[in-house]
Amino acid sequence: MKDLKPVSSREAMAVFRAEIIGALTRQKLAHGELKARLRALAKKRYRPPGADSTRTFGVSTLERWYYAYKNEGLEGLLPKARCDRGHGRNLEDELVELLLDIRREYPSAAASVIRDTLIKAGRVDVHKMSVSTLRRLYLAHDLPRMARRAGPRGGPQRLRWQAAHPMALWHGDVCHAFKIEIDGKTKPIKVHALLDDASRFVVALEAHHTEKEADMIGLLGQALRRWGMPKTLYLDNGSTYSGEALATSCARLGLGLIHAKPYDPQARGKMERFWRTLRGRCLDFPDGVSSLHDANVRLCAFLDDFYHDRPHAGLMGLTPRSNFMGWWRDHLEECALDEARLRSAFTVRKRRRLRTDSTLSHQGQTWQVDQSFLCKKSVTVCHCLFDIPCKPWVEYKQKTYPLHPVDPVKNSKERRQSAPEVPEKTVDFNPAQTMLDHVLGRTPNAKE
Repeated sequence: MKDLKPVSSREAMAVFRAEIIGALTRQKLAHGELKARLRALAKKRYRPPGADSTRTFGVSTLERWYYAYKNEGLEGLLPKARCDRGHGRNLEDELVELLLDIRREYPSAAASVIRDTLIKAGRVDVHKMSVSTLRRLYLAHDLPRMARRAGPRGGPQRLRWQAAHPMALWHGDVCHAFKIEIDGKTKPIKVHALLDDASRFVVALEAHHTEKEADMIGLLGQALRRWGMPKTLYLDNGSTYSGEALATSCARLGLGLIHAKPYDPQARGKMERFWRTLRGRCLDFPDGVSSLHDANVRLCAFLDDFYHDRPHAGLMGLTPRSNFMGWWRDHLEECALDEARLRSAFTVRKRRRLRTDSTLSHQGQTWQVDQSFLCKKSVTVCHCLFDIPCKPWVEYKQKTYPLHPVDPVKNSKERRQSAPEVPEKTVDFNPAQTMLDHVLGRTPNAKE
């Protein structure tokens, strides 16, 4: 019942007028009685809708309302709009056309900017046109101001969309939270998250000090190990998500990778809505957070105690956990991802040549291989991005050999392998002697 009210100020005014003279239209009045009743109403004071003070209405006005209501009903009491509304009565036709052309060509320009520019250029008088008049003119011609990034037509069409089922699409993004002080240095807290589109279930949430591709890959690895592989990743267009390592890994797994358009947060509304909830419930209260551990345990508490088990309006009252887990348990085999395949997809391989002392440099550190026969050989150096700290190995002729950090002190006590003995020469081969024999004219193999 509270929703049944006038839909506009014009209808509110019509209802107000009907309350004043409505009773008269339903009575049978004797000759001359109408004038007397209208004079009595004209002496009373009324407060129109939205007015701050009361006022009276003349007999002729009340009589016009009476016949309009009696003949046309409530429609007859609606205030009449001015025929020149929004046309700027003091503006010449040429100036109106100029103002409209400016708005069509520069839809992001504010009305105040257009007015001030024309006044400074001497094309319009300062007292002839106000900003409100100019705004009404543009609204009357359906030329509202548009954001610069929206383009001349107001941007792309927006439709509410959703993945067909859980594990079909994961959103990935970073939220800049707050700053904390550690050992006298101020460090930022940046929250990385992966959100399932269909269920709004957060498959991974972790705080870091940085916003690097390695942070995203580590978070993605945790989610893939725990929940399996989705069909597609839908990520931001920043450098964190557009690196070659992530693109290569997703291609090896057969995992679809989509990047959102730059400067279009509306296209990723579910992720932005999650950040809004996370800020209001957790990130806006940083008191007591002095380390990454403190931030991460609060994020876990937010998910377990509030978000995952709270009915979601976009899920018709279902919770993200029940929506996600109900589907996931029935499709475990479909989502399963083998550990060997996962590590292979995120393994970096580079061709390198070992030094004569069986060492090589990798990731800013010197490593050594125990197999001395690999010295000066070209090998493939490998490491998995999930291994923190880095644990590289080498591959040579389809075999794997481990690498370990060089320990010079330990090597000083290691017994060296003796060099292989030089075999006795049995082949008559001496290039220098052959050239001398040729100069002296000696017969090959001739003896003195």
